[in-house]
Amino acid sequence: MRVHYLLEAGWRADAAIQGLGRSNRTNQAQPPLFRPVTSDVRAEKRFLSTIARRLDTLGAITKGQRQTGGQGLFRAGDNLESVYARAALRQFYGLLFAGKVEGCSLGAFENATGLKLSDADGSLREELPAIRTFLNRLLALTISMQNTLFAAFEDLLNGRIEGAIASGAYDAGLETIAADSLTVTERRTVYVHGPSGAQTRVFSIAKRGRNRPLCLDEALERADDPKAKLLVNGQSGRAAVQIPAPHITLDDGDVERRVRLIRPMERIAMSCEALQGTQWLESDHASFASAWESEIAQLPEFATSTFHVVTGLLLPIWKRIPAESMRVYRLQTDEGERVIGRLLSPAALSALLANLGQEGAPELSSGDAWGVLMDGKTFINLADGLQPRRVRVMNDFRIELCGFTDGMVARLKAMGLISEIISWKLRMFVPMSADGPAILDALMRRHPLTGLASRAA
Repeated sequence: MRVHYLLEAGWRADAAIQGLGRSNRTNQAQPPLFRPVTSDVRAEKRFLSTIARRLDTLGAITKGQRQTGGQGLFRAGDNLESVYARAALRQFYGLLFAGKVEGCSLGAFENATGLKLSDADGSLREELPAIRTFLNRLLALTISMQNTLFAAFEDLLNGRIEGAIASGAYDAGLETIAADSLTVTERRTVYVHGPSGAQTRVFSIAKRGRNRPLCLDEALERADDPKAKLLVNGQSGRAAVQIPAPHITLDDGDVERRVRLIRPMERIAMSCEALQGTQWLESDHASFASAWESEIAQLPEFATSTFHVVTGLLLPIWKRIPAESMRVYRLQTDEGERVIGRLLSPAALSALLANLGQEGAPELSSGDAWGVLMDGKTFINLADGLQPRRVRVMNDFRIELCGFTDGMVARLKAMGLISEIISWKLRMFVPMSADGPAILDALMRRHPLTGLASRAA
């Protein structure tokens, strides 16, 4: 393998692509490995950020997808001028103004950079310095000050990106669905544009993919980190490796410490506080190995599932499509047919067909509705203005019913919902017991589904 060390990224995206292309040639046995080189001066990443942003922009213009221009050379966090970076910078200014950035006060920052964050009355300014101005001023600081400020800013940026990825709101451009087998099981035309005759269609696609669990040796290799722990769930008997995860700085300046649980088929990030409320317990090597191997042995060789894609003409009905996921995917079926569109869950498909007035819309089962609500990314809109949603009350997740009137309270209680007065306000909740899905089903039969809405909306 050839290794291409990129010492000077430069400022021109087209020149960078030409330089990378001289190593990445046609008919090669394997592609080269690109390694951008920086020193331990943290603010030097500003130069890599510029070329990363321009490569992404050039890829979106020339190929219609962001990752084409950069050839996968840069990560999401390398672009320091993205929407996530701008949001992280404003949060950074707020923490600096509140005196919660360790190693640098507001006065020291303003004196060193010449940037004013406070007005004459001592309040935080509405018009704060832009991201490019902030990055350029960092280059004029001492090395120690650069590293202090950039480390705080980068932690906020990584937290923003990780949160967006976890919630499904991260915009990664066009993504490809890969599997051993993709077959279209049903095609349905849901909308026809009158002037042009263009159609909007929904494809139901059966996906079959080989399960590739993490083997025991790889799991134990991850556990070599001094901060890693071997865990076994006392309730389910499942095994996991606990490793440190990037912490998230909240808007009020508090730091939410997080860990990541590595399991045979998934990676779960959660706060340390949430982990303490679970059944995960530290285990010895033998018990961990036994639980890990037992779970792998129970996994089938292949996993099958069905998902839905809305494709074709989307712009005229864009607002009628449930906004649970705005990402665009492409795939190629076993027959060679290429499909590009937005993915829909069964709940979102039911809501879309209802929004378009289509007959034969699949009914959303109580189990699917319960799963959608517990996921926390989507609200369910019911008739008569009712909206069940997941909320956090006293550090516990609960399903709250919003939009009810005083005349509905007695009937809702008769269905099984419970009422509580919190902060002098009457609130209704679906019980979080085994009867919860059945009570939600009775509620949906009385008040039919009218649509879905995402938290971002």
